[in-house]
Amino acid sequence: MEFKIKTGDLAKQKTPCLVLGVFEKHKLGAPAEAVDKACNGQLTALLKKGDMSGEGGRTLLLYGLPGVAAERVLLVGCGKRKEFDRAAQRKAVTAAVDALAQLNAGEALCTLAEPLPRGADRYLALRDSVVAAAARDYRYTRTKDADKLPKVALKRLALWVEKKAQQAEAEQAIAHGRAIGDGVALARELGNLPGNICTPSYLAEQAETLAADHPKLTTEILDEAAMAELGMGALLSVSRGSRQPAKLIVMHYRGGAEDAKPVVLVGKGLTFDAGGISLKPAAQMDEMKYDMCGGASVFGTLQAACALGLPINLIGVVPASENLPDGAANKPGDIVTSMSGQTIEILNTDAEGRLILCDALTYSKRFDPELVIDMATLTGACVIALGAHASGLFTADDALAEEILGAGERAGDRAWRMPLWDDYQPQLDSNFADMANVGGREGGAITAACFLSRFTKDYRWAHIDIAGTAWLGGKEKGGTGRPVALLTELLLARAGVAPKAG
Repeated sequence: MEFKIKTGDLAKQKTPCLVLGVFEKHKLGAPAEAVDKACNGQLTALLKKGDMSGEGGRTLLLYGLPGVAAERVLLVGCGKRKEFDRAAQRKAVTAAVDALAQLNAGEALCTLAEPLPRGADRYLALRDSVVAAAARDYRYTRTKDADKLPKVALKRLALWVEKKAQQAEAEQAIAHGRAIGDGVALARELGNLPGNICTPSYLAEQAETLAADHPKLTTEILDEAAMAELGMGALLSVSRGSRQPAKLIVMHYRGGAEDAKPVVLVGKGLTFDAGGISLKPAAQMDEMKYDMCGGASVFGTLQAACALGLPINLIGVVPASENLPDGAANKPGDIVTSMSGQTIEILNTDAEGRLILCDALTYSKRFDPELVIDMATLTGACVIALGAHASGLFTADDALAEEILGAGERAGDRAWRMPLWDDYQPQLDSNFADMANVGGREGGAITAACFLSRFTKDYRWAHIDIAGTAWLGGKEKGGTGRPVALLTELLLARAGVAPKAG
């Protein structure tokens, strides 16, 4: 979908469809009031008849309004005026895109960023509109019959601002929103691909393709022989049960000064997780193709950074493997030696994500990073604790926690800080190794983070558990692309890319 900015008198805008917001109790937003005045109060009269309540997400399509140049007018319910916040605005934009998809309009002019939602400036309101529209416009098509796919009805969406003086700010919001939206879409697409297509080797190929498309991005792929030479015994122990060789994917984006320390993003890339010898139940095991969504978010964020041309240095590290049962697979009770030299007793082979991550985190030390953030669909315990709304954030660094939480709030991709206290570390004690790979049922998400913390002593680090937020089940089954928006917002702030005044 293409996005652009329009200004000027709404009643005179020639467009296949004009999108206007309506609040409960027959209240019109300022753009709708201007159009209502041009058509001699017909919108007000219609609302009084009860055809449109203004309830959030409801829509009503009108044709042939006198004094209005638009071919159609789509009214979108925005809920109660006093409760119109960023979430309500995103809901309204999503409803508008759904309704527009049923038309043959091809293009529309949207005014739903006015009035400004509570908690947003104009930049954020417009950027949210782009991200929400792009997210709703995404369709998975890779393995479907092309002749049976729904036609893309909405190709261009214009966003309206009242004054030309606001155009520079609006154009920046669109550029940032498009980069975030495209990054989210890439992460969703990689996550949605089946495990027989999206293998570790496929992910490595996609990294090389991404680098070929962006001159500031280079890619290095380490095969199993290279990882063995580095002593990555934890990571390689996971891939032994698979016929697909593991890959360590390293992507370097160089947009900052040569001597500037990089931000390193590490993403778990388990392209399919059957649990290994500790086999998972059959129900919903198909969703374990999403166990690489941490890695997918690294891809999406790097693409966004490239599109934005951020003046920073950024490195993405994705340890990619499968976890399957086999005669060569890890067994409960096995002991492996990680790249750090620490030994690990594997009590549960289904706690494999931390095994591939710990070697990737040790590997990241060589970059002398400014900070390291890892993302992983790591624990079902985090899903129980936080559900599908907030990702779990673990770090001992209070300033970094505030930075990440703030980015999540601003991006509408929220996280919630969980404890990472030394009180939990003894749960990982082992009689036979330096540590066990699990610490029991109690505080499972916390002990998983405690495990990773043992490999991150040399740099600032945070862990984001996205097991509850990386994909949706049920009728809306599919990858969400989280936390690409959070990470991109964090990088924008770190790069000092401030919104232009308008």
